[in-house]
Amino acid sequence: MKSLAFIFLFAHSVLGLQLLAAAQDLRVTNTYKLGGDGGWDYLTVDPESHHLFISRSTHVIVVDTQTGKQVGDIPDTPGVHGIALANDLGRGFTSNGREGSVSMFDLKTLKPISKVQSVGENPDAILFDPATKRVFTFNGRSHNSTAIDAAKGNIIGKIELGGKPEFGVSTGKGEIFVNIEDKSELVAIDPKELKVKSRWPLAPCESPSGLAVDKKNRRLFVGCDNKMMAVVNADTGKIITTLPIGDGVDADRFDPEKKLAFASCGEGVLTVVKEEAPGKFSVVQNLKTERGARTMELDPTTHKIYLVTARFGPPPVATAEQPHPRPSILPDTFEVLVVGK
Repeated sequence: MKSLAFIFLFAHSVLGLQLLAAAQDLRVTNTYKLGGDGGWDYLTVDPESHHLFISRSTHVIVVDTQTGKQVGDIPDTPGVHGIALANDLGRGFTSNGREGSVSMFDLKTLKPISKVQSVGENPDAILFDPATKRVFTFNGRSHNSTAIDAAKGNIIGKIELGGKPEFGVSTGKGEIFVNIEDKSELVAIDPKELKVKSRWPLAPCESPSGLAVDKKNRRLFVGCDNKMMAVVNADTGKIITTLPIGDGVDADRFDPEKKLAFASCGEGVLTVVKEEAPGKFSVVQNLKTERGARTMELDPTTHKIYLVTARFGPPPVATAEQPHPRPSILPDTFEVLVVGK
């Protein structure tokens, strides 16, 4: 019996080492030099068309993920933050923070269709919920979420969130989760009834930003400003564990096939967390990327990760309006980093 137990433990440890080695094999495999002026925020990938949508302050650029070349541009999106895709409807949506609007565009032609006005103050993150066929914006300054009929393009209603929403995810089965940044909370929303179902504290997580979901095992991965990832039970809201990540996290993603969670951090690190079991997680890699590469997207079909950044110069002189100005972005240095095997 002892020999059988030893063989089982040995085999189990070898398998664990193999999984760990496989996870640590990620690296920056390519860099797409795109240039152009302005800042950036979220990016979204469409695996069907191989299009990567990247917000660029006043417009959205569209890049072919196979060639790294820009193939389109969606104009007139003032202060654009996020992009949501409704493939079955053939439409895309952008949250235009400066204008308080949502732009709707054709996924095939990339041509604008219409705008939804007065969605809220500074709509930031945006998602499409396939269960209700609704688009949801998370409005940073008005502290609410707006539901839009994705087919008709009209506002259905709004949900008061009681704090500043940062990022949201849908399970596709009638539930949405969103981080409340200024309250360090996680809120569960009913997207059909347009109401808050649960509100969970995230301590010791502070100022949550990134959010990803393991739909099968009902786990949420929260990127926290105090250099940690909180893994949360999506049914109870209880924190299962916390893990150390890089500084300046802004986005989290989860690869269901590889069972890997990612946190992209502005200091220039991509932290990789392995889900060894529904209740067991470990950091398996801290991949060096580039300074400022804080937002990302994951293509679940190719398992490639896309991050964006640029080169930076000194910050402008501080003013009363901007006491802590960000470093200046050097012209024509904007790029996409591709991470894979």
